[in-house]
Order: sequence, then C-alpha cells, then structure tokens
Amino acid sequence: MYPYRFSNVMIGYLNLATLLASIPVIGAGLWMAKGSTATCSSMLQTPLLVIGFVVLLVSLAGFVGACFHVAWALWLYLLAVMLLIAFLLGLTAFGFAVTAGGGGIQVPGRPYREYHTSEYSSWLQKHIQDPKYWRPALACVVGSKACPKIAGWTPMDYLQHDLTPIQSGCCKPPTACAYSGGVAVGAQDDDCFRWNNAPTILCYGCDSCKAGVMEKVRGDWHKISVLNVMVLVVLICICACGCCAFRNAQRSVSEYPYGVNRMHKIHPRWDYYWWRWWRDRREQLY
Repeated sequence: MYPYRFSNVMIGYLNLATLLASIPVIGAGLWMAKGSTATCSSMLQTPLLVIGFVVLLVSLAGFVGACFHVAWALWLYLLAVMLLIAFLLGLTAFGFAVTAGGGGIQVPGRPYREYHTSEYSSWLQKHIQDPKYWRPALACVVGSKACPKIAGWTPMDYLQHDLTPIQSGCCKPPTACAYSGGVAVGAQDDDCFRWNNAPTILCYGCDSCKAGVMEKVRGDWHKISVLNVMVLVVLICICACGCCAFRNAQRSVSEYPYGVNRMHKIHPRWDYYWWRWWRDRREQLY
C-alpha cells in the first residue's frame, strides 16, 4: 500500500500546486490584455494565457485522476506530460543550436564589447532582419530607456564602465568610427553613416543595434535552454510517478483495494478468450 499512497499523493499535491499556480498566470495575462498598451508587454499576453490555461487543464486532470482514481484522466495527464517532454526536448535542442556563436568582440582599451550580425546563426539573422519581428523588437529597445541612461556619459565614462549589448549597439556609433565636424568621413562601416546624435534616432537603424538585440536574445535563450534541461529531468520523474499512479488507478477498478486476500483479476485480459479458443482448437486437432 505504501507505493500506492506515495505515488498518488505526490501526483495529487503536485498538481494541486500547479493548479493554484496557473491562476495568477491567467490573471496576469488577462490584466496585460486589458490594461497594458506597451508593445513589449502585449507580446506576452497570448503566451501567458495559453500556458496558464494548458497548465490549469492538465493539472486538473492529474489531480482528479490521482486523488479519485480516474484512470482516463490520468491517461490524459500522462499523455500531456509526454507531449510536453517531447516539445521541451525539441525546444532545448533548437535553443542550443540558435544560441551558438555570438558573444561579441572585446573593444581594445574599453570594458565593453561590440557585436556584429555575422556572428549569429542564420535563423536568428533572418528573423531579426524581417520587419515583422524587428519593429516590435525596436519598440521594446526604445521603451526600455537603455539609451537615456547613458546620455550624459563623458568620454571617460566609456573608458571605465561596461555597456549592455543594447547600449553598445543602439546607443552609440561603433568605436572605430571617425567623425569630422559630426560627419563620418572616409571609407567606414555603414553604421558610422547611420548614426545620428538625435535622441530619437541614435543608432537604432544600425546593424550593430540588431546585433545587440540578437545578443540579448541569445543570452536569454541560453538561460532558458539550461532551465529546460532541469525541467525535463523533473518532468521525467513526474511521468514515472504518474505511471505508478495510473497503474494504481487501474488496480482500484480491477482489484479489491483493501485486505490481504484480494483478487488479482476480475476481468480477463483482452487476449484471454482468443488464447482459449486457440487452445481448444489445438486440442481438437491433436
């Protein structure tokens, strides 16, 4: 009885916790959909709502199945967990492939790095060049107020302080650029000519800004991929425990749950009658 209690109680409490945790997630998604107008926040509305409702339904199935011995609910729960494991495996592999490369180049004599689009995966470059993805990303960059934070820096500050990828790529021209009277001169990187000191322009149209955004995305995806590996380990353990709970739920229907002298089979297995028919025919022949 102990393994039976342990697996069912563990799955029950775990799904109760995730069931309760899904409520704030759904609430946050609804609040953002209703009251938030920021581009960066609006991008999270649909994923939050989808994740919240999926977790709610899956947790409800697992909780009902484990606590009330509903085998079909546990079957749906295990199916959802297995699909989630497969999805996370694919997402993790894809994340590590996309986050390969990057990291920037250390600027000599400066504490910060500069970034170039050619350092990143072709998939990431293709998406960041697409206006459909770049416009919302640029709106997030502008809305983050990263550039106003360093607007008052002196040349000495650039020699002493580090910059984020966004600040390095979007808020200043490349360090190698040469200007005369505020105008780029000679054969230089195209970003040197795109730079404008106006607060609303700066280097937002530069390739270095796109590279800075890709570096930020790369760092975030790498962290998420590492987290996915840990989540996968937990999900595999949950799936194993859920299989035990599913077996116990089936036994609660086909066996007596209490007592020592309990029947092991009330309903014959699906192949019982077939084998019996075959045995009778064989005896008739021989």
